[in-house]
Amino acid sequence: MSEKTDPAAAIASAVTVGADARLPLIDPRSTPGFDGGKAEGEELLARDAARLDGLQERLFASGFAGTTDAAVLLVIQGMDTAGKGGIVRHVVGAVDPQGVRIRAFKAPTPEEAAHDFLWRIERELPEPGMIGVFDRSHYEDVLAARVRGLAAPDEIERRYDAIVEAERAWAERGIRIVKVMLHISPEEQHARLSSRLDRPDKRWKFSPADIDDRLLWPSYQDAYQRVLARTAAEPWAVVPADRKWYARLAVQSLLLRALEGIAPVWPLPAYDVDEQRHRLAGAVEVGTAEGERA
Repeated sequence: MSEKTDPAAAIASAVTVGADARLPLIDPRSTPGFDGGKAEGEELLARDAARLDGLQERLFASGFAGTTDAAVLLVIQGMDTAGKGGIVRHVVGAVDPQGVRIRAFKAPTPEEAAHDFLWRIERELPEPGMIGVFDRSHYEDVLAARVRGLAAPDEIERRYDAIVEAERAWAERGIRIVKVMLHISPEEQHARLSSRLDRPDKRWKFSPADIDDRLLWPSYQDAYQRVLARTAAEPWAVVPADRKWYARLAVQSLLLRALEGIAPVWPLPAYDVDEQRHRLAGAVEVGTAEGERA
């Protein structure tokens, strides 16, 4: 389907950016590629969930059968409260969980810190037929590391180039990389953080460190801007995230585009179907006879 007939294709195209993208020019409350409102967006999200599930099932089946090298890697980045967890629940949660592996990268363990920063990432890449989800990722090593001074400036510069080379190698292996920056406004983040403090059922999500990062907002925006410019060989999608329903719809659209680009098909059986039907009929007769004797 073309963008004119497929809303998901129009959305995926509209949020995909190049190295020249400028974050201040992207409205976090906008809905690029989609003219409808919340009700229409949620309706489209529900309708396309079946489409996403069907594509993912074919991908998983072909990976299980060993007939494909293809996989999908969804990288989700964003400031605190940008909606990463909601994407995982409402978009990725719509497909068969046995074909998905989710990994959230926290501060490196002593073992991980003893290796190059990409070592722990490489160990978690999706196998053929799988969808891998990184809730935060190797980009923390050029985002938080830059803002908080966790690595020297020359090391940060090296990491940009290392990421570009690594992602090129992953793509050559058959991994479709979907890189998403959830672009939230400081006003919306304030409202969401306040809601977490106000609601007992949400306080477990709050961390005092969230406010520490908020105080560094300009530095984080600059760090994200540098990431967009330096690592655009595998394109980024900047997804306006103030409207949760739109952010979920946009990420679903990006996954649909990735899977449709792979065009997974059902694997052919490694056996003669008619022969197995005949054997099954015989097995039914044997089972029936055994039951009658019992």
